[in-house]
Amino acid sequence: MFSLYFTALKSLVVKETNRYLRIWVQTLVPPVITTSLYFVIFGKMIGGRIGDMGGFSYMEFIVPGLIMMSAITSSYANVSSSFFSQKFQKNIEELLVAPVPTHVIIWGFVLGGMGRSLLVGSLVTVVSLLFVPLHVHSWFMVILTLLLTAILFSLAGLINGVFAQSFDDVSIVPTFVLQPLTYLGGVFYSISMLPPFWQAVSKINPIVYMISGFRYGFLGMKDVSIQLSLAILVLFIVALYTAAYYLVSKGRGLRS
Repeated sequence: MFSLYFTALKSLVVKETNRYLRIWVQTLVPPVITTSLYFVIFGKMIGGRIGDMGGFSYMEFIVPGLIMMSAITSSYANVSSSFFSQKFQKNIEELLVAPVPTHVIIWGFVLGGMGRSLLVGSLVTVVSLLFVPLHVHSWFMVILTLLLTAILFSLAGLINGVFAQSFDDVSIVPTFVLQPLTYLGGVFYSISMLPPFWQAVSKINPIVYMISGFRYGFLGMKDVSIQLSLAILVLFIVALYTAAYYLVSKGRGLRS
């Protein structure tokens, strides 16, 4: 029975991986180009006027945030678009009636999203080396934070795919929710630079904790405690996984 489930999981992951690799010009190249422009505009042109941030150049400071931003967008977009496409084409119904647990279906999509997220994050890291040297304070925190964040936003993308009724619905959350939260999550600044009131407001944004933990892994700098950052990540993963499991197992919005 375990081998059957493993085969099903492997098949889903391979299918999801082949999907984004087959259209790599659309899935892998745009984040790299966009991030390169951020490096040029914010790092080279604006960074020189801002000066150091915690003992590091401004470009070194924004590198972790840009990597994380690309990873978040990639994991979310991969799962939301893939899941909705299968729902739109009625292929998801075949998965629902297949003799495999809901956990296998969820992790098949999540691992696919994680793969694209990690690949994009790695490519952006390579591009960053063209502009600044690589500083790594803790590889453990870099890898752990990136993995947990990729899982979290893959689950969020799956839930978006469940509720989406059209292809336009797939892009609403990234455009009007995810992108603003990411830009306000400390990618280009430290929230310690803000007045106390706005620091408190910023800490409502969960992406602040992800970027802070990731930046700590690279530079040893943090806006919030590492323990709190990891706790927030785990809490959101548990909440979203529970919601995703309920929706998929009940077939909410999936069965005709």
